[in-house]
Amino acid sequence: MDVVVLCEIAMLIIFGCSWPANIHKSITSRTTLGKSLMFEIMVVIGYLCGLTAKLIMYQRMGELQASFWFYLADILLVTTDIVLYFRNLKIDKEMGRI
Repeated sequence: MDVVVLCEIAMLIIFGCSWPANIHKSITSRTTLGKSLMFEIMVVIGYLCGLTAKLIMYQRMGELQASFWFYLADILLVTTDIVLYFRNLKIDKEMGRI
């Protein structure tokens, strides 16, 4: 594994570390106030672009880089927070907050 892949993995781990805290906040706050669904969707799109690049490299080179799995993990974390957004949106509506 070369230094480029290691740097990419480090970036994905560092970005990925923020999502469990964000998920915890979504679970405990039970509100969408202060959250941006559009931001989270854009983050997922960015991760999907990186994931797609890894799949193209796999098709061309026959080797799946380790960073592929970190993109996948980050996508799952952000998607979890998006699901919680919709749960919290329902709660906000029931509580009359929006």
